[in-house]
Amino acid sequence: MKDNETYNIMFCGVGGQGLMLLSAILGKAAVDAGLEVRTGEQHGLSQRQGSIYVHFRIGKPLSPLIPYGRADMVIAMEASEVLRYIEYLKEDGVVIMSNRIMPPVSETEQIALDKQKQTKYITVEQIIERIREVTYRIVTLDSLELAIEAGNPRTENSVLIGATVACEDFPILAEDVRKALLGLVPKKTAEANSKAFDLGMEASTDCLGTS
Repeated sequence: MKDNETYNIMFCGVGGQGLMLLSAILGKAAVDAGLEVRTGEQHGLSQRQGSIYVHFRIGKPLSPLIPYGRADMVIAMEASEVLRYIEYLKEDGVVIMSNRIMPPVSETEQIALDKQKQTKYITVEQIIERIREVTYRIVTLDSLELAIEAGNPRTENSVLIGATVACEDFPILAEDVRKALLGLVPKKTAEANSKAFDLGMEASTDCLGTS
């Protein structure tokens, strides 16, 4: 990265998914690579499975908060959360998202009480269609299935990190990120996390789109 450049990432998901670990891993990798990092976090609703997000900025930004339309990337551990923060993404920015949908209680209640079965929750396909109004650079991953394949269903965040570093314009080397990842996860899960990282990279080779 050039001295005057900033690379902006918006992380989003649902409380309890391990979003803060994602931020911590990339933050450690950036610092270890000699890059400056600023973050702004919101996690007050994490224990209630509420919406949670992190502003993550690599470089020398004046503020830890990403301005609207300036995020190079949105990383979502829950698919519908992308739509809550899509206004931060720049035109033709990258979206890396799990295909998992975890409807909030307020919305599942409406569906459960609809005796006519006419109320439907948004689908991944509908989410992708809306995202395409902003960008076609969409990487959709079955992160849970890949985590299970890696040997531990709790390694979804490692899958997403692997997909992130596969982007050719990502400013941190993949092996530097892997090193940070393995330095922060429990040692007994290192092998599964490393495999999940590899599977994420394989599933997202150029960040030009999936689905």
